[in-house]
Amino acid sequence: MTRSAISDTDWISLARARLSGAAVRIEHSQLLVVIDRAPRVQELRLIVAQPGSLPWYVIGGSKVSTGQAERHGYFITPVGVFPHTTDILDYRALGTFNENHIRGLGLKGMRVWDFGWQTTQQGWGEHAEAEIRLLLHATDPDYLEQRLGRTASKGCVRIPASMNRFLDTHGVLDADYEQAAVSDLRFAAVLLPGRQPSPLAGTLMVVIDSSMAT
Repeated sequence: MTRSAISDTDWISLARARLSGAAVRIEHSQLLVVIDRAPRVQELRLIVAQPGSLPWYVIGGSKVSTGQAERHGYFITPVGVFPHTTDILDYRALGTFNENHIRGLGLKGMRVWDFGWQTTQQGWGEHAEAEIRLLLHATDPDYLEQRLGRTASKGCVRIPASMNRFLDTHGVLDADYEQAAVSDLRFAAVLLPGRQPSPLAGTLMVVIDSSMAT
């Protein structure tokens, strides 16, 4: 697990605060995907959240890249609690190159989790309010994955291929998708064949900013 500028206790405390602020209660034990967008951190943690007085704990993590400020056309990744629901159908990367010979969503088959349109700020000028399509996805393995750990995206959350595969294989965000897939082939087609869903699978990505707490 990558070493963080903040402690596990801080990760848990900040995640709890975001959930409380969004009036989201943890009714059963589940995994949360928690992102710290603070420029000095730029990391992800998988946190087991439990109801009532049961303890929460961190089980793993990775580096990420979130929205880059002070660059035209780039947006600040919003903080908040973002449910992964069946209102939106995810997709998988095609592995194609853009005009800069970059595979923006990673290798072919990498999962793209879609959290819909979210309100945030432009990363340039007066930081005006803006709407972005908030995605969680892999990135180019040859040129961009080595740069994870710093702000670099246009507002989405970039993760390493290894974390992408872990979340995909164990259905960490797919609790609702698994239920829908029983009767809807669209969701069944998105889910990974041969996956091993975790009994702690949930639906929540939580974006925090530890720099706002200091």
